[in-house]
Amino acid sequence: MTDKQDEPNREFAVQRIYTKDISFETPNSPAVFQQEWKPETGVNLNTEVSKLADKVFEVTLTVTVTTKMGEQTAYLAEVKQSGIFAVDGFSEQEMGPLLGAYCPNQLFPYVREVISDLIMKGSFPQMTLQPVNFDMLYAQHQQELAQKAQAEAQAEPQH
Repeated sequence: MTDKQDEPNREFAVQRIYTKDISFETPNSPAVFQQEWKPETGVNLNTEVSKLADKVFEVTLTVTVTTKMGEQTAYLAEVKQSGIFAVDGFSEQEMGPLLGAYCPNQLFPYVREVISDLIMKGSFPQMTLQPVNFDMLYAQHQQELAQKAQAEAQAEPQH
């Protein structure tokens, strides 16, 4: 049985969520509207973490959606959705998943709405981003970093 006094006082607070940057391009309009709509869409996700102050972080989730009709780009939508998060009382091991998976998960519904609105305002059919498992993406990224570090360690000449 653990004493409550032994547990760290943990705090997690969303201070602000905001759209940091928006880009929407339709480089082949109006010609793209004259074609039968059979698009190929690619989605790219990226996260960045910046320390703003002691125990305060900005997390930015960047989503880029590229839709093509054959070789022509129908549209390119990119949104950087950011949040300012106050975090205290978490261990170093907990901070990585918190900032790298939990915070982007909090930002995702906002970026999904902005992307959907941009595409509809561009006169294209509605597009809804599918749910993302940020915990799995974070774990994969950590595994890739570990493999890269191991490969670099093995490549170094032995003295």
